[in-house]
Amino acid sequence: MVQGTTSDAGKSTLVTALCRWLVRQGVAVVPFKPQNMALNSAVTADGGEIGRAQAVQAQACQLAPHTDMNPVLLKPNSDTGAQVIIHGRAVTSMNAVAYHDYKRVAMQAVLESHQRLSAQYPVVMVEGAGSPAEINLRANDIANMGFAEAVDCPVILIADIDRGGVFAHLVGTLELLSESERARVKGFVINRFRGDIALLQNGLDWLEERTGVPVLGVLPYLMDFHLEAEDAIDTRQTAKTGERLRVLVPVLPRISNHTDFDPLRLHPQVELTFIGPGQPIPPADLIILPGSKSVRPDLAFLRAQGWEEAIRRHLRYGGKLLGICGGLQMLGRTLADPHGLEGAAGESDGLGLLDFRTVLAPEKQLRNVSGQLALEDAPVSGYEIHAGVTEGPALANPAVHLSDGRTDGAVSDDGQVMGTYLHGLFESSASSSALLRWAGLREVQSIDYHALRERDIERLADQVEAHLDTEKLRALCGL
Repeated sequence: MVQGTTSDAGKSTLVTALCRWLVRQGVAVVPFKPQNMALNSAVTADGGEIGRAQAVQAQACQLAPHTDMNPVLLKPNSDTGAQVIIHGRAVTSMNAVAYHDYKRVAMQAVLESHQRLSAQYPVVMVEGAGSPAEINLRANDIANMGFAEAVDCPVILIADIDRGGVFAHLVGTLELLSESERARVKGFVINRFRGDIALLQNGLDWLEERTGVPVLGVLPYLMDFHLEAEDAIDTRQTAKTGERLRVLVPVLPRISNHTDFDPLRLHPQVELTFIGPGQPIPPADLIILPGSKSVRPDLAFLRAQGWEEAIRRHLRYGGKLLGICGGLQMLGRTLADPHGLEGAAGESDGLGLLDFRTVLAPEKQLRNVSGQLALEDAPVSGYEIHAGVTEGPALANPAVHLSDGRTDGAVSDDGQVMGTYLHGLFESSASSSALLRWAGLREVQSIDYHALRERDIERLADQVEAHLDTEKLRALCGL
């Protein structure tokens, strides 16, 4: 099990790296995260929903994503509450206090999934969540040491030196663990080091002497590296020259599946800008309204920021507007949540740019899909994760023709506005290129996003072989 001293210490990255490293050696390995809190999710082969990071780790293992890889997923829908997804299906929404007691039930789901995976694979590579030293969350813990103790699992502790204070992070985390938990930590990994490793060596020697825990290695900071984020928005872009398409994404409080925009961020001809609270919307070629876990509150937020007026001005000047999932729902005339699934029950006026109405239903729709865009008949594949049922005249001019015979989304009569429930639109070269041409880019350079992701998974495995103690890692894996 890989645990971290902080969030974003590198747990997901290290698990991905170790998974591909083992696959290279012919070892059957499977990723597992007992509990994940994230608004980036993926649809599994068995028709459920798991955290996006585990889907990437499944790719590293050369496996199809499965709900057992992430049996408990929490999707925040407010500052104090979240939708609770067990074995890929939403079972309830509750506040943080209520969930603290519910963790006993959730632990059973975790152990059931782990048992099934352990029966199929010789190595289960487990990812923790946050930090094991969060004192307020220690009782009934299912995400870190509580799970490791329950299944008798050795632990690697990773820390990010780029944040500063790496030795305090590691020593302090150990100090806050119980005696049995400290004994479970079998090695340290330091992540994202820049510079001459010789300058760090006396600190590594001190750390091993102080704690009695070996340092398994130091991973370097990788430039030009991409791995889909578990939750935080990645805004990094390389320098771009020549003709560029200006694309804006308003960052909503409950923005979900913002990994949709990673292919745009990495595209050499796209200048992608995330617009945050208090920021005006500048001139652009394309504005994309993203997915949202709480669409009505996020639509109210959009209006409070003055962004609705800016979007209408953008359209008057000939710009294009795309809504994805929750963004699609915002484009319609009304949005109703009669069951209070995403906040207080009620109905809101939409932006009124497409003639349809959306009602949120208790049963969430989860599908991996393929088909053709209405634009250029370009082949497209993606996934649906939504509770909305959308109906209205605008759907007679669909955005996507699906291979199962259904249609999806809508395009306005003037071709300026498009909405779709499909996530992953920009991941395939053909659909991405068609959308960029629609938005105004004349000569589009095709990029293979899946090849980029595979390249960086391989780079991670290279780092394991070059910088970590692989003999000790194999022993920890029981090999």
